[in-house]
Amino acid sequence: MRVRLQAIVLTLVAALVFGLGIPLALSVAASVQLDLFLDRLTDTSRFASLAQRPLVENRPDLIVDELHRYTEVYDVPVAIVDQDGEAVAGGPGEVGIELKDPVIASHLQQALAGRRSEPGPLLMPWNTEPLVLAEPILIDGEVRGAVITVSSTGKARTELLWWWVLIAAGAVLAFGLALLVAVPVVRWILRPVRRLDDATGELVASVVSGREVKRVGETGGPPELRQLERSFDRMAASVDEALSAQRAFVADASHQLRNPLTALKIRLGNLDGHVDDDLAAADLEAAVVDARRLNQILDELLSLARAEASGGELVPVGLDEVVGARVADWTVVGAARDITLVATGLGGGLRVLTPARGLEVVLDALLDNALKFTEPGTEVRVDVTTTDGKVDIAVRDHGPGLREDELDRAADRFWRSTAHQNVPGSGLGLAIVTEILARSDGSLRLGSPEGGGLQVTVTLPLNSASP
Repeated sequence: MRVRLQAIVLTLVAALVFGLGIPLALSVAASVQLDLFLDRLTDTSRFASLAQRPLVENRPDLIVDELHRYTEVYDVPVAIVDQDGEAVAGGPGEVGIELKDPVIASHLQQALAGRRSEPGPLLMPWNTEPLVLAEPILIDGEVRGAVITVSSTGKARTELLWWWVLIAAGAVLAFGLALLVAVPVVRWILRPVRRLDDATGELVASVVSGREVKRVGETGGPPELRQLERSFDRMAASVDEALSAQRAFVADASHQLRNPLTALKIRLGNLDGHVDDDLAAADLEAAVVDARRLNQILDELLSLARAEASGGELVPVGLDEVVGARVADWTVVGAARDITLVATGLGGGLRVLTPARGLEVVLDALLDNALKFTEPGTEVRVDVTTTDGKVDIAVRDHGPGLREDELDRAADRFWRSTAHQNVPGSGLGLAIVTEILARSDGSLRLGSPEGGGLQVTVTLPLNSASP
């Protein structure tokens, strides 16, 4: 955004500089041309007055010396012609004016017709055409001849070129000054925007990690952006309070429900063997199952609340030790269900950063789901691979898997596939995994491998101390 805003400012400055510089350059060109025109027109008009007597008396020698001196001093050829256009004084043999030249002849015809000279097209440094002026010689109101001068524009063009160089240097200087002013001004304008952008990222990280949300404060800039900073701080405070209240509610509610639920389970257990009616016995068994399921939900809610309130403190964890220990513990459960657990890719001495016991909770949730849904007589594989500074832990089962449209929802809280409603569970396992991975800068993805089943892959960044 800073580059785009600076580009806009500099474009406007450039447009202003060119918008003022070009008319100024053209105005200077017109002024230099007018000065040259008026100066030569004055001399040409004076010679038109001096030539009246020589033409009347038919004595051109009376003015020849004057014409020669003028040409020697100013290097401006002058010629006097009669009303038939024939040279009377000056001409090709004396002063170097070619009267048959189309441009000179055109001006001469206008003068003999009684019209006075005009400035002509605007003078430009690259235009080498001379300035041709022709003035009629009037005697008793009748045109009796004309005076024509041919002036070089070299000196005027040089002067004009220097003026243009000066204007261009001024434009470059103005543009440079504008650039020096625009850069700090744009930075001043965008400082609150940059701070808000950083604060937005910090807000997301704080919300995810459970840390206190930092305030932006007023960092300068335009009043509108300072007001936006104050509004952002109020919004961040509201989000922080709402999330803190939500986490506290989940944790408190879970804790408060555990005691009466434990008492309920004990009372239901005490009724075992004391209910003779078959229908009542079936209701008692269903109540015990529901109590166990409710207890599992509360345990996982507490785990989720602890994961959300972990504060983002990460510790280095040895991948081989944790994965090996969890696979070994769950192998006992798998053996009871005729399911084999296989782990590959261990032995690299890799370390990852996770919240305390976070990797254990992640593996327990994934292995619990895999053993819960996979078929007896099959295996659950845990594959560890490393790529580009990250480690992938893939847990693959041979259960019924999920449909493609269900893979994106599997990590939602309390979500369960309609095909798995008869399997015990709360639908919070993958939600807890996602929460822990978010604090570890990791990710979770689900896929349907060939041969059926479900593969859940956890990706974690390697600790910089890993080999």
